[in-house]
Amino acid sequence: MKRYGQTLFAGIFITLLWCSMAGAQPVFYPQLSKESRACVECHKESTPGLYQQWGYGKHFRGNVGCYECHGTDTTDRDALKHYNFRIHVIVTPKNCGRCHVTEYTQFENSHHAKAAEILGSLDNELAEVVEGNKAFRGRSALLVNGCKQCHGSIIKIKNGQPTADTWPNDGIGRINIDGSRGSCTACHFRHTFSAAQARQPETCGRCHLGPDHPQKEIYEESRHGIAYFNNKEKMNLESAKWVVGEDYSAAPTCATCHMSATLTQPATHDIGDRISWNNRPPVSVRPEIPDKKLGLKDVLPWKTRRENMKEVCGVCHSSGYVDGFYEQYDGLVKLYNEKFGEPGVRIMKMLKEGNLITKQPFDEKIEWDWFEIWHHQGRRARMGASMMGPDYTHWHGLYEVAKAWYMDFIPEVRERIAKGKRAGGEKVTAAKKLDSYLTKVLNSDNHRWFTGKMTPSEKAEREKERQSFKKRYLRKQ
Repeated sequence: MKRYGQTLFAGIFITLLWCSMAGAQPVFYPQLSKESRACVECHKESTPGLYQQWGYGKHFRGNVGCYECHGTDTTDRDALKHYNFRIHVIVTPKNCGRCHVTEYTQFENSHHAKAAEILGSLDNELAEVVEGNKAFRGRSALLVNGCKQCHGSIIKIKNGQPTADTWPNDGIGRINIDGSRGSCTACHFRHTFSAAQARQPETCGRCHLGPDHPQKEIYEESRHGIAYFNNKEKMNLESAKWVVGEDYSAAPTCATCHMSATLTQPATHDIGDRISWNNRPPVSVRPEIPDKKLGLKDVLPWKTRRENMKEVCGVCHSSGYVDGFYEQYDGLVKLYNEKFGEPGVRIMKMLKEGNLITKQPFDEKIEWDWFEIWHHQGRRARMGASMMGPDYTHWHGLYEVAKAWYMDFIPEVRERIAKGKRAGGEKVTAAKKLDSYLTKVLNSDNHRWFTGKMTPSEKAEREKERQSFKKRYLRKQ
């Protein structure tokens, strides 16, 4: 017994010394604590699935148990009495950060950490008002079950327990009682907390899918996705370091490109470090612009981020290939911005400032038309190009943008102009100003085909192409 005590003390001492030297990186204990042993004895019977999940993970092998994560000796609002212990139900990134310091610090300064700040956005207006009501604890049930399950809720506590309108929730930007943001279990599911599982594209696809941000579907269409699904057994997902080009080379996943280690870059939990366009808004911008508005620190310039991503690409592709891809991608973003995004933003601003539409969002068709142009089709086109998904770039993207723009949005703008001119007063001036701008837009190189004002050389070129096509596909048998 004496010898065991000496060994235990030595193990604890070495663990604490190692943690202090390594900046409090992952902790491994010589044995499970008495508190966690008590938890395990009960949960083996009450929640055997949870117990088994923990048993499959590295926390089990490091003797990191229930109490090490859930236990607390504070009287904070989220602390409650649970049998003979005081615990908090929600384990926050700050709790995880006691051991995983680097990951916590990187994540707290990421765009993901700000994901819950959606109140007041048009998306929020839809969920709260247009699609929802306030019948669920004073908020929209849709907001609770939909938006916030990915974006994160603002946790509220009553009698030590999180309230049902804010929990269960593992949204990536969840705002926790202790002031931390996010949920590690958004990617590392409880209670295995598997790195291998977080590295797989299906995990990111839990939130990054659908009509407005279909990264999951685009990835599956791309060569990267095809290569992954055909070579999953070669991906070495359980590797501790998982360096692309060293531990695997069959295919990249979302994590490969945006987070994981390369031969020259360490892994990062700031998913913006390699992104050189922000394609979320109506007009694409360089990412440092919204990052600074969100209050993020040490914001990298977009050129640095692009070089970071190019280095990932360079593991499998030549520099010429990578440079060519980025030139194509930039060209598509510029096309969308200049042809549809920028004029659309200005038209909507002129409509609102001239009182040619109401101040209430989504009460008029033109607002729905414009919202879907940039928020759905426009994003799909830009994101499709960013991830090498040609069908999403074209048919699900700019084709849908163009159809809605010419067949719905522009006719609606013209109708508003005509109505404003008939209204009299200040609306007449606003309508004339908008009419002048719309005429300028439609007579520009980008849109003059629509008004029948293509140049003779442009018409001749299109006719030549049509005749050539007919000869190839419509020849007489």
